[in-house]
Amino acid sequence: MNNIRRYGLIGKKLQHSFSPTYFKNKFERESIMDAEYRIYEMDDLSEVFVLFENGVSGLNVTIPYKEMVIPLLDNLDGDALQVNAVNTIKRVGDKLIGYNTDTYGFRESIRPYLANNRAEYALILGTGGASKAVHYVLQEYGITCHFVSRSSGDITYENLDNEYIKEHTIIVNTTPLGMYPNIDEKPLIPYKGITPQHLMIDLIYNPEKTLFLNKGLLHGATVLNGLKMLELQAEKSWHIWNS
Repeated sequence: MNNIRRYGLIGKKLQHSFSPTYFKNKFERESIMDAEYRIYEMDDLSEVFVLFENGVSGLNVTIPYKEMVIPLLDNLDGDALQVNAVNTIKRVGDKLIGYNTDTYGFRESIRPYLANNRAEYALILGTGGASKAVHYVLQEYGITCHFVSRSSGDITYENLDNEYIKEHTIIVNTTPLGMYPNIDEKPLIPYKGITPQHLMIDLIYNPEKTLFLNKGLLHGATVLNGLKMLELQAEKSWHIWNS
């Protein structure tokens, strides 16, 4: 048992998390017998040090700790430094290094959809750690982004109108609104402004089509959920831990 490589996910309310099942299936599919992946729900981030001291090799980080964990780390790598958000931690010697694989996952998952898309403006719903990765990637494509939130960001939900929605032909939901079990929730945007030219992306993967995406479909939009992004970022995390 001492030779088992231990990995896991830290955050809050992780019972319905994607990662444990994904890695369990990955280990079985690839006959990886010397690794395990667990969830670690925590209210005190200092427990991260305890996990690494007890032999954990790497961690994923989710809501609400992607930004809060940064002061505990010794260094940030590349994209994590740029977006100031971490979703992967690796121990290197006695140092804890933070990475962001959300950027990779989002970049690769949307690539086929942006090949012929001439979008100039995007709306990012939410201002948490995942929103920063989305912003970073869309900027790489030359797309101007505006953040939407209840009280901060570039514009509030109550100030959105149909014309503003029509101008922003990419809309990305980075909030948990609509996530199982609260599948009747959705971001409060004026959906009448959605057109067939819109690409609507929800980082949620459960349910497969959130109310947000279904409202987009009703208006002819192209829609994409977060499953492919999660799969890609998980594989990138595995590569980081084992390289």
